[in-house]
Amino acid sequence: MRRFFNALGTMVAGAFVFGAGFWLISDPDTPLPPEWNPVTPLDLAQPETLWTAMKLRRALASTESCLATLDGHAIFERMEPLIGEGGCGIDPRVRLSQVGDARLAPVETTCAIALRLAAWERFSLQPAAEQHLGTRISELRHQSSYNCRPIRGGTRLSTHATAEAIDISGVVTTSGAHIPLLGNWGDGRSILGFYQEIHEGACDWFLTVLGPDFNNLHADHFHMQSVGWGSCR
Repeated sequence: MRRFFNALGTMVAGAFVFGAGFWLISDPDTPLPPEWNPVTPLDLAQPETLWTAMKLRRALASTESCLATLDGHAIFERMEPLIGEGGCGIDPRVRLSQVGDARLAPVETTCAIALRLAAWERFSLQPAAEQHLGTRISELRHQSSYNCRPIRGGTRLSTHATAEAIDISGVVTTSGAHIPLLGNWGDGRSILGFYQEIHEGACDWFLTVLGPDFNNLHADHFHMQSVGWGSCR
């Protein structure tokens, strides 16, 4: 009989918790902050929480939700899809010139790369710059996103062939100082800590990240892509 009442009590408590949780996330007057509500859309202006990555995945589920989430947190122009030869192309296609507070030379890429880059800038890049460099980043230097070519040394198409990757080669601080990755990876100074942290941070927002420790071909840039199986090297 005691076990019956214990089980009943557990069920009642579970139902109460479930009901309270459902009310917290569904009631328009919920006291739960939107960034902590798993059903509200991603807003990059809000603080990062344990739900942020899940909200990012949900925002990437369609072109329209991706573009809507990116709006206000990047400077971009929506473009018609690019159809190239042999499976190359960009769809959905945007011309991106700024994410958050960091501008970049205009680059044609997918909405997924643009949104992941904006999340990385907001939650990883700028906090790391403030911590390790005592400043913020005003510009990202890149080596393009779209390039209709196979993987170097292979025959399979590179993720660059569909603009599902971007190569970041350096940053410029708000004081105008250019800090390239080449020559500053493994320098033993605060710049190393900065680059190590933003490399690790990129792995939180992109599905594949390759850096100088991967091979010599990546000695001067971070390869960050929106497809893959969670490789972080």
